[in-house]
Amino acid sequence: MNMKKKLIALLLAGVSSVALAATEADVENSFNPYKNGVPTFPGLSPGMTINKANVDQFKDVLALGTYKIIKDGLTQIQVGATTQFTISKSFIDATRTNLNKTKLGAKLGEIHGYVSGRPFPEEPDLKDPHAGEKLAWNYKYGVNWGDGAIISPFYWKYRNMQTGQVEKILKWDFHFLNFMHRTKDAPVPEILPNPSGMYRAIYIKAFEPQDLKNTQLLIQRFEDDNKLDDAYLYLGFQRRVRRLAQGQATDAFLGADLMIEDFEGYNGRVSDMNWTYKGTRNVLLPMWNHDELKLANDMPPEADGYKYVNFGGQGGCFFDGNWQLRKVYILEASPVNPNHPISKRIFYMDAQLGNLNGAIEIYDRKGELWKVWSVGKSNAEHHLPINKGAGIGIDDAFQMVDLQSKHCTTGQFKGQIDPKKNSPTLFQVQNMRGGD
Repeated sequence: MNMKKKLIALLLAGVSSVALAATEADVENSFNPYKNGVPTFPGLSPGMTINKANVDQFKDVLALGTYKIIKDGLTQIQVGATTQFTISKSFIDATRTNLNKTKLGAKLGEIHGYVSGRPFPEEPDLKDPHAGEKLAWNYKYGVNWGDGAIISPFYWKYRNMQTGQVEKILKWDFHFLNFMHRTKDAPVPEILPNPSGMYRAIYIKAFEPQDLKNTQLLIQRFEDDNKLDDAYLYLGFQRRVRRLAQGQATDAFLGADLMIEDFEGYNGRVSDMNWTYKGTRNVLLPMWNHDELKLANDMPPEADGYKYVNFGGQGGCFFDGNWQLRKVYILEASPVNPNHPISKRIFYMDAQLGNLNGAIEIYDRKGELWKVWSVGKSNAEHHLPINKGAGIGIDDAFQMVDLQSKHCTTGQFKGQIDPKKNSPTLFQVQNMRGGD
């Protein structure tokens, strides 16, 4: 009988530990995980190179996909010092003001009481069956591009990884805008009117090559996460807007190694995936100071002198940027839809920024590793002058590597936090029907 009481007491203790309310200390630890020092690992030091010869020594601080591409001799990485990536004060203040107001609903993709800031700043707990979903909400309502931004221009290159041939170069503008839960750029907290309850939208437009010129994509995501996104495609040569079916978000986008759902690391709804928190580790992620990198010489600099991140490695598929040892949450996402083309993604979520895109592994339907997906980030204080004080990490370059087809798509960004370039009218279907 005493043993039974002890067992009940232990179970109740476990439940209560999961249900404890977040504290001010949790907020501080969430946004400032390195206040008591940066992570270390035996033999790892800033300035060193990790390559095929020594990668096994550092396997414990590498994402599995990163380890594989180095072990296979496809690339090597430079280690940089771990640095603070400061989050905007307004977003942190909103997190404090709204602490413990957010509650999960009865079903996946349902949430109540969210106002602004990071909804669940407490440390995730392996005993909490909803810890993964809470991290997914932290990403959805995070600060990936702040309240709004533009990447202009944004170059994509399709590459044969075996020969190094650049098969196609696309030149885009990408716009991002939060319509709700804004904390920094006017208007705060919401852009009105907003009759459809749109939370966030992405609008992209192609300028090159000629056969894709004026191709446009619009994605409208709603506050109600269980409501399907509205997505529209305008093909310049057809001169008409067509609505995309839900399944097209998981097709290869315009022949790239990315699908629409891959944008920003993950461009889907919380309710599209089953989320599982797999633990916390220190892992090397591609995070750097743009103005301290070796920058590309094979692309003409912009009029303001801006130069892009350089690429190298096998086929030119891998960015030249420093990798920092960071505290990460490992998050597994498996599709709710059994017909989805992948079986799961593994995200290595940066604990400070709350972004999902530093290192990602994508597995095919047979459960085999298919793609290794990474977006490198620059500290905003070491990027364009307009980005200083932005309080986000600036997406600076990406590598989407298809290990099975030996192909890759790379991206080079000129990201700008400039509200003047993001009129809400850009994110309406009517805008897409403008002339070529």
